[in-house]
Amino acid sequence: MSIPKISVVVPAYNVEKYIEAALLSLESQSFKNFEALVVDDGSIDKTPEIVESFCAKDSRFKLLRKPNGGLSSARNYGIRHARGEYIALLDGDDVYNSEKLANHFAWLISSPQIGVVYSASQAIRDDGTPTFMRLSGKPIKRNPLAALLCKNFIGHGSNAVFRRCIFDEIGEFDETLRSCEDVDYWLRIAATRKWRFHREPSVQCFYRVRPSGLSFNVQEMKSNQLRVIIAACKRNPELTNHLLPTAYAYMNRYLARLCLTSGDTDSAKNYINRAWHCDHTIFLQDPRSLLTLISVRLAPLSQSVIGRTLGLVKS
Repeated sequence: MSIPKISVVVPAYNVEKYIEAALLSLESQSFKNFEALVVDDGSIDKTPEIVESFCAKDSRFKLLRKPNGGLSSARNYGIRHARGEYIALLDGDDVYNSEKLANHFAWLISSPQIGVVYSASQAIRDDGTPTFMRLSGKPIKRNPLAALLCKNFIGHGSNAVFRRCIFDEIGEFDETLRSCEDVDYWLRIAATRKWRFHREPSVQCFYRVRPSGLSFNVQEMKSNQLRVIIAACKRNPELTNHLLPTAYAYMNRYLARLCLTSGDTDSAKNYINRAWHCDHTIFLQDPRSLLTLISVRLAPLSQSVIGRTLGLVKS
């Protein structure tokens, strides 16, 4: 068998409603020289059967099964089995644009200094309908380490394509983190000061906002974010320590947005106030932060708008 250039690792846990769309988006790629490693992370629904139907008709698709261990565990397991020179990540409920792999592969082979390629992305509803919510992926600072400390410009776990040698160089995703494991990984790459991050400004992937995904544990999210920030500062104190107030401001702003989306207005106001006290300049310099501030102040009106946009409430 020929060796694929790209290994697409697809963690999948109880995503029978979404996995077909994810794999169809891989079938439709204009770039054909890839393998799709779907890691079933102990699903108890029909996810494996749906994946097997793709494996039966296309040898590029492979089903790997393991006991449930979480997202990082599934990603690591898939990458360990990958044969490609490049690794692409696609969560089982998200989808790629048909040019995603071709676009990112072209950038990776154009420059040996580029280690990670990602793109702008767009949110879709639970039923796959696109929303106006878009992540540009533009870093807020020129230095990727400083930028990632404040905001995960890659945006979500289905966006990056990176060199397999980086995985061999810096190690695996941290399986003890139940969230923020992706930004921890990008921070570790940035800490090497060796690899460039390249942003494709066009939308090349779509991340799904699921109703079940809004039942997050904000305290656990905060705990994991703090761990990631502190670890990054320990690796590069001379570059990061002076940014701590700004990093904490962005963290609290993000937690405020999560609380607002989930309907917890009181906590959203508490977190946005903390963000203001940590570093109020983020609301002057970053339009997305200003929008979060206004949305929290205008709740519950903004909650209704968010709910209608994501299809969580009826129009």
